[in-house]
Amino acid sequence: MSDIKSLVEFEGASGNRLVADRHEPKGSNHGNPVLLLHGGGQTRHAWGGAARRIADAGHTAFTVDQRGHGDSAWLDDQAYAVSDYAADAVALCRTITEQTGKAPVLVGASLGGLSGLMAAHLGGQGLLAGLILVDITPHMDPDGISRIQGFMSERMREGFATLEEAAAAIAAYLPHRPQPRSLAGLAKNLRIGTDGRYRWHWDPAFIDGPRTINTGGEAVQDGLIAAARGLAIPVLLVRGQQSELVTEEGVVAFFGMVPHADFVDVSGAGHMVAGDRNDAFNDAVLGFLDQLEGRA
Repeated sequence: MSDIKSLVEFEGASGNRLVADRHEPKGSNHGNPVLLLHGGGQTRHAWGGAARRIADAGHTAFTVDQRGHGDSAWLDDQAYAVSDYAADAVALCRTITEQTGKAPVLVGASLGGLSGLMAAHLGGQGLLAGLILVDITPHMDPDGISRIQGFMSERMREGFATLEEAAAAIAAYLPHRPQPRSLAGLAKNLRIGTDGRYRWHWDPAFIDGPRTINTGGEAVQDGLIAAARGLAIPVLLVRGQQSELVTEEGVVAFFGMVPHADFVDVSGAGHMVAGDRNDAFNDAVLGFLDQLEGRA
């Protein structure tokens, strides 16, 4: 079985264009739609395998380029704070509910998880049918954040002469991950400038602009903690066992805020869980969706 994929567009909270792929099942369509939001510096193509598996299981899946990423619009006011991404997530969920007649389950990795967590709080009861947080909690390891953002910013303006050069940089950053046989997937995360160099397919202002995910500090974390404590919907936390961002202490703290949440710890995976162990990640997501259908 294979999904039916089409390119669609949504409108974000600022009237900004959000580009997405809609994956429809070829067979019967049942259960809630699923909205997948990628991590910072990624694009909707990070979810290709997961979206196909979700569609094959009978759910409509939407993979979206978040603001300033991929084919979605870059913001003139450079508004890339967590609250901006959360506002877009609220708008996306409401539109998907209007289109499908059912509230979506939101799967958010890293930045996408922060967006989803805050959206559940801002959007109120009924916005989401469930929430899957992929290697993200309100408590994040500062050293891990610095390492990730250091890699993202190191070549974001200079870029790379070739795809192979970009692949070598990723391999040095993620030495545990087997190198892909083809660079076609990597090419979707890069754009070619007028100078012929390859650069990451996201707005550099996401990292060094006036309003980024780094602004707000403790106030942002306090907001995320309040949002987590207010969760009444089904929740799953999927952690990479070798995560550089979510520690075991962070997991314990999360369950203090969301005691009803389920948890999957994926061995052999770091922060990029879906990329490191796509099979185990997909099994965790599909298991959660099956449980939701059983409760309905």
